[in-house]
Amino acid sequence: MQSVAESLARLRETAESRTVSRLATAFAEAGHELALVGGPVRDALLGRDVHDLDFTTDARPERTIEIVKPLADAWWDIGRQFGTIGARIGDDTVEITTYRADSYDGSTRKPEVEFGDSLDGDLIRRDFTVNALALRVPEVVLVDPSDGVDDLVAHMLRTPITPEISFGDDPLRMLRAARFASQLGFAVSDDTVAAMTAMADRIEIISAERIRDELVKLLASDDPRPGLELLVETGLAERVLPELPALRLEIDEHHHHKDVYRHTLTVLDQAIGYERERHPGEAPDVVLRLAALLHDIGKPATRRLEAAGVVSFHHHDVVGAKLARKRLRALRFDNDTVDAVARLIELHLRFFGYADGAWTDSAVRRYVRDAGDQLERLHELTRADVTTRNRRKADRLGFAYDDLETRIAELKEQEELDAVRPDLDGTAVMQILGLKPGPEVGKAMKFLLDLRLDEGPLPHDEVERRLREWWAGQSPA
Repeated sequence: MQSVAESLARLRETAESRTVSRLATAFAEAGHELALVGGPVRDALLGRDVHDLDFTTDARPERTIEIVKPLADAWWDIGRQFGTIGARIGDDTVEITTYRADSYDGSTRKPEVEFGDSLDGDLIRRDFTVNALALRVPEVVLVDPSDGVDDLVAHMLRTPITPEISFGDDPLRMLRAARFASQLGFAVSDDTVAAMTAMADRIEIISAERIRDELVKLLASDDPRPGLELLVETGLAERVLPELPALRLEIDEHHHHKDVYRHTLTVLDQAIGYERERHPGEAPDVVLRLAALLHDIGKPATRRLEAAGVVSFHHHDVVGAKLARKRLRALRFDNDTVDAVARLIELHLRFFGYADGAWTDSAVRRYVRDAGDQLERLHELTRADVTTRNRRKADRLGFAYDDLETRIAELKEQEELDAVRPDLDGTAVMQILGLKPGPEVGKAMKFLLDLRLDEGPLPHDEVERRLREWWAGQSPA
């Protein structure tokens, strides 16, 4: 954490920014309180960049709209039922929420919203003390009723009230603890961990969409591993992502297979490393990270003890892809994400055949064709999946994948490998073979695609000759 003087300077700089000043003046002139709250204050004190501007006020939503409208380029009230009004003011997007105190009734998935009347009361109901900080504006007064600054200095996550009451009010806060542990690099207090463990089943009243959003934020952090380990340790993962703790397979005394759970976390770490190395400065790739986290979830279902005590996991790639689809759909991920993650899991073992022996150009084309628009992610996932401590083996696999990527690049220069298609379209096939639309045309197109993948581009006359030759062998006539 930066020095006290630097922290105070950052707070004042944030408070005096144009957007904050305009809003502070407008609310003060209207006779209402306004304070920056939560993340912006925490991040300013930590010396982190402040991206979001979240405010809290004693004004009710209708009054907030009246005050904000003259300043805003655009405004929206999609969160109005929860007391939140959003607006775009210049280059900033802001959210202004009425003092409140949510709670769950113990059975429904949505919080009951009650508006409050004091800033201290609003802060005490927040998730963690480091987020229960506010900066009153325009007077620039720091409000810290639960000693959040002390916890910032100690790098500790603790609830403002007893964790049992806090998590009872909103069980999603248990997932937030894991997320902030990863995002901020903070430890979680012992009593908070104990409450998370004892109350893990309460997460089941939270909607799948809210759980998904927290998992995405956790995976998008710089280091998701501590948060994921906390979810497994407390039993929360059993409720929200049971495939992860299921990877803690019993290891036999002779260590005939790796610790799949630890291997998975290492693959995730390494995938993030490749992501940053190959795409510096880009946003976190949640699809790649999901694929890394789930790539081996088919192993528990396919684990077999073979001769001589060898453990096998035959077809765990195919089984894992199906399990990933089921889990991601249950968490309400969009179809594109589900399809991409499942495709990566299904293909993540394909390369290891290349390492055992040189592929033909046809095999390389098929690898690219099957990966489609997930090829770059497949490169990163496959490289990350090498976690052996045997340096010679790791080097051999790394050099083999370097060679594969080189061959893909060379073939791309020779032909349009990313869009490999049959050399004839369906209309031409029907004209040449005298067919009408139907399954026979589909079979002919598959033959032509296989021909294209096996031999690359061919002259039109040669393709037509081979098509007629193939059809003669198919047709009873």
